[in-house]
Amino acid sequence: MKNYRERIASAKRIVLKIGTTSLTYDNGNLNLNRIEKIVQVLSDLVNSGKEIVLVTSGAIGVGRSKLGYTTKPQTIQEKQACASVGQVILMNIYSRLFGEYGYCVGQILLTKDVIENQRRKDNVSNTFETLFERKIIPIVNENDSVSIEEIENIPRFGDNDNLAAVVAVITQADLLIILSDIDGLYDKNPKEFLDAHKISCVEEITQEIEHFAQGSGSDFGTGGMQTKIMAAKVATSNGCDLILANSSKPQIIFDILDSKDVGTLFVARRDNAR
Repeated sequence: MKNYRERIASAKRIVLKIGTTSLTYDNGNLNLNRIEKIVQVLSDLVNSGKEIVLVTSGAIGVGRSKLGYTTKPQTIQEKQACASVGQVILMNIYSRLFGEYGYCVGQILLTKDVIENQRRKDNVSNTFETLFERKIIPIVNENDSVSIEEIENIPRFGDNDNLAAVVAVITQADLLIILSDIDGLYDKNPKEFLDAHKISCVEEITQEIEHFAQGSGSDFGTGGMQTKIMAAKVATSNGCDLILANSSKPQIIFDILDSKDVGTLFVARRDNAR
C-alpha cells in the first residue's frame, strides 16, 4: 500500500471541521480550554504559511445553554433562536482568541441555495480567495437561524460534516480534517467491542466501509459516522484528502501534518481534475 500520508505534509490549503461535542461539555457550556488550544494550533499553521478554513459546529448547543434550556429544544423556532444567539457567542470567542495571535476572522454563513446556484457559488469562492489573500481566517457554519435543513437533519447538506466537504470543494482545499470524539473509522463500535480495529487508510469507499460506518461509533451532534463517510465521498471524489481524528488533543493536527499514522485517512482521487 502506498504511503499516502507523506503528501499530507505538503497540504497548503486546509479545512478543519470541529464538532459540537468537541466544543462543548455535556451540559452545553463551551469547552473554552479546547477551543483556545484549537485556535493556537490553527494560528501557528497560518504562521507557517498554511491557509486555513474553520468549519465550526456548536451554535445551537451554545445558544441552548444561554437561553436556559435544560433539555434539547424541540421546535424549529426554538432551535433557530438558539442558533442565532449561539453564533454570536461563538464568533465573539473566536474573534477574541484569534486576535490574541494577531489574526482577524471572517464569518461565512452558508445555505444550500448558495451552493446550488453557480453564480452565488462563484461569489462565495471569490470571498474565500479574498480572505486568504488578506490572511483572514474564514469561519464557516450553516445559517441555522434561517435554514431548517441542518436542524431537521436532512441528508445532502444537513450537517456540518457535509458542509465542510462542500467548503473543501469550493476552496479547492488539499486536505479536510474532521475532528470528532472518536479516533477514526473502526470495523465495529470500539465503545462496545474490545477487539474493534481502527482502519488507518481507506483508498476506496466500498460497501464494506459503509457497513463499518453503521456501527463504528460517533459523536452525539447532528452528524454521525455515516455523515462523515458521505463527506469523505464528496471530498475525495474532488481531489481532497480527508482525515478523521480525535479532537481531545487539538495538537493532533500537528501529528497529522507530520504524516504520522493517526486517525483514518480517506485517500483523494487525485486523477480527477478540479
